[in-house]
Amino acid sequence: MNKTTKSSRLQGKDLMNIGIYSAIYCVIVTGVAMLGYIPIMMPMLCALVPLIAGVPFMLFLTKVKKFGMIWIMSIIIGIFMILTGMAHYALIVGFFTGLIAELIYKSGNYASQTKAVLTCGIFSVWVWGNFIPLFFNREAYWATRQSFGEEYITTLNSLMPMWLCPVLLIASFVFGIIGGIFGKALLKKHFKKAGIV
Repeated sequence: MNKTTKSSRLQGKDLMNIGIYSAIYCVIVTGVAMLGYIPIMMPMLCALVPLIAGVPFMLFLTKVKKFGMIWIMSIIIGIFMILTGMAHYALIVGFFTGLIAELIYKSGNYASQTKAVLTCGIFSVWVWGNFIPLFFNREAYWATRQSFGEEYITTLNSLMPMWLCPVLLIASFVFGIIGGIFGKALLKKHFKKAGIV
């Protein structure tokens, strides 16, 4: 019983994997987010981030065998968003979507490719959290971002009508699925080695 309890707890190696893959994921997110300096590309981030970051995330899933790893990574990313000047919404959304993603992957005993792809889709919804202020609290959002310039702010506001909010939510999930499928295809050997079928 003690052995089972011990093996179900996160160990140093598990925490190391969370740290390493969270760092890789955040670096990729930061790189892709730079495209947001072009107004038309800002809403596209809900597709590009899940699509591109889906590959390292799927590689991370080959290391996940214990409950909590995905959830912790989601929280780390939310905190990273706050530290880089974003609002707290990504952390809030990620707290719940990370938990749901964790439960989905766990339901397949951390060994199902289908559940891994679905996990990637759900996990990726955290990206949408960054856009919530642009739809529901624009004045406060732009109050701390006047350095972007009036032209940029006006252009982006015109590109972000309220109806786009649910569209971006769906896009982050769908492109998370696509990123997961792409990652699964690229990482066949890793999935086979990890016993994920």
